[in-house]
Amino acid sequence: MAIQGLGSMSPDQLRFEVQRGAKLVRYQYCVSLLVITFKRWSEVYYIPTGESSVVKGLPWTLLTLVAGWWGIPWGPIFTIQALITNFKGGKDLTAEMSAAITRTAPTQTMATSQQ
Repeated sequence: MAIQGLGSMSPDQLRFEVQRGAKLVRYQYCVSLLVITFKRWSEVYYIPTGESSVVKGLPWTLLTLVAGWWGIPWGPIFTIQALITNFKGGKDLTAEMSAAITRTAPTQTMATSQQ
């Protein structure tokens, strides 16, 4: 899974930044086509310490506001759900992603040392 905004940051640097308060967040969005409504999640975004996760999610929030409410009956319902999620700063995946990074780091190290 790709994390947006990391650049060339190593797993160790990411762990350090997370300890300092950085977050890994994804946003919800909704798109409707009259009778069909899709509610999906964005990619995971890296939010550095001190930056607003609400501001980073504005593109997804605006997409939902423009294209989400058109579907009947789920468009308005999913739109409201997505807006609530995004205005709370998105879904924080920091704990899950940190655990995954910690689990995969030793495996990568072992794989390279065995070659």
